[in-house]
Amino acid sequence: MSQLQPRLPSEYRLIAFDSIGSTNDEAKRLACSGAASGTVIWALEQTAGRGRRGRPWVSTRGNFYASLILRPDCPANDACQLGFVAALAIGGALAAISPAVAVSYKWPNDVLISGRKVAGILLESEMVWRERPSFVVIGVGVNLSTSPKGTEFPATSMVAEGSGAVSPKAMLEQFVEHSQSWLATWRAKGFAPVRASWLAAAAITRGEPIRVRLDTRTLDGRFLDIDHEGSLLLDRAGERRRIAAGEVFPAA
Repeated sequence: MSQLQPRLPSEYRLIAFDSIGSTNDEAKRLACSGAASGTVIWALEQTAGRGRRGRPWVSTRGNFYASLILRPDCPANDACQLGFVAALAIGGALAAISPAVAVSYKWPNDVLISGRKVAGILLESEMVWRERPSFVVIGVGVNLSTSPKGTEFPATSMVAEGSGAVSPKAMLEQFVEHSQSWLATWRAKGFAPVRASWLAAAAITRGEPIRVRLDTRTLDGRFLDIDHEGSLLLDRAGERRRIAAGEVFPAA
């Protein structure tokens, strides 16, 4: 892959593969071995890609698969906000590549175009003393040329949305550039500006009915807000629920 020569900021180190099992697995292995913050694992194909809850992530050639190693000096609750940072970086990258694209965000970790999923994010970490992460790996998959069929939540690709061919190299360069910018904002100003930008392009508006699937039950209610830590606030017949992890679907 050396002939591709992507241009990244000097503080980022790229490790590229033609094919790999999982960029997140490789990133975690390298992070445990001391890899620096800003290390990026990029592959043209994954043979064992996965999303949240261990679900397989179809990873054929032509799409974008990468994992970014970070070492944020923050509590675990704050590290969870990096999923929003990554979503904004993906959205900014897609808009830079194809300005006509209208990107929206679905809690907790999906990026949508035309109400369909074009990208997903997988955060993984290792905790150390006092529940502070030794590292956080941000795994990103973006459907550039193709999207899986028959998914529970509808999927799409940049090609299907009329953007034409988008190279994984271009996506890598734009994603890292926008990650750098949003990470700088998060470190300097905290979650507030990240949260505000995410909410400004949220796929679900405040007051809209939604269904939230948890590990053992499903809750129906209305979307209230995202709180200062990144949790979803749900109104259930006047009762306010704070949800730290789950999956959101339109109300049935």
